[in-house]
Amino acid sequence: MAKDPVHVLVTGAAGQIGYALVPMIARGVMLGADQPVILHMLDIPLAAEALNGVKMELVDAAFPLLKGVVATTDVVEACLGVNIAVMVGGFPRKEGMERKDVMSKNVSIYKSQASALESHAAANCKVLVVANPANTNALILKEFAPSIPEKNISCLTRLDHNRALGQVSERLSVQVSDVKNVIIWGNHSSTQYPDVTHATVKTSVGKKAVKELVADDAWLNGEFISTVQQRGAAIIKARKFSSALSAASSACDHIRDWVVGTPEGTWVSMGVYSDGSYDVPAGLIYSFPVTCKNGEWSIVQGLSIDEFSRSKLDKTAEELSEEKALAYSCLV
Repeated sequence: MAKDPVHVLVTGAAGQIGYALVPMIARGVMLGADQPVILHMLDIPLAAEALNGVKMELVDAAFPLLKGVVATTDVVEACLGVNIAVMVGGFPRKEGMERKDVMSKNVSIYKSQASALESHAAANCKVLVVANPANTNALILKEFAPSIPEKNISCLTRLDHNRALGQVSERLSVQVSDVKNVIIWGNHSSTQYPDVTHATVKTSVGKKAVKELVADDAWLNGEFISTVQQRGAAIIKARKFSSALSAASSACDHIRDWVVGTPEGTWVSMGVYSDGSYDVPAGLIYSFPVTCKNGEWSIVQGLSIDEFSRSKLDKTAEELSEEKALAYSCLV
């Protein structure tokens, strides 16, 4: 029996990440090869012509799963009946801008979009915030969409998670699919903590710990962490544009695992509401290791945290607390 289409919103859809993301969704990368979708694409009036061009390309690509396209600059029209919202649009930091200026701009954007989702999205809509500062933008969105459950709002740290998998894969010359259970703790920023303490690699003689196979704590505690933390900046330097393809792919990974579920014995990283687990202050959107089942995520519990990791978890939590205070000062 054919499935009903899922309505998927992408904001900032005419931008680079949006342009990479919408064909992935239309091809079934996000929700599966048997799930029809209706794409809702939102962008600002200045990008209306480009947005229409994206719509024309989607029509021209003749994706069998794509059952409709809404391309609009009207936030209410964009949010009407959506089941999944991928919030890519935001105000980027520009040269000479203070953090509070950027935060103020994004508070305004996310207040408007949250209000539209609150009033017009489908019941149980799942929201993924991609635009930076992603953790705090997600927090602001929840503030203005109180009827959307905390469990249904998340931010993207899967890109950092995938970057960590990729670095381990390259270091050990193994398939990336054989590396499991890295963790990104905290903020999607340069204070994030990529952690391989509990990560494993599938080998011909069974699972082995990443730390045992790498056998180089100096690299794991130094270059590995800084490479993952600074990867976005390195890509901008090389490509002259920010990460788009990898961000779009990671957004698909995030939603797919959230909706379909994570494989048994595997966890992924998601920016979710802290409940105080691992002594992270409650009420922050913080990246944790999670498993997903039946459309719900659960924080992986009981992992040991050594002294080095503890300091890293606390540092990124401190930054998120500062961002939260700054964002809330912009609400006044």
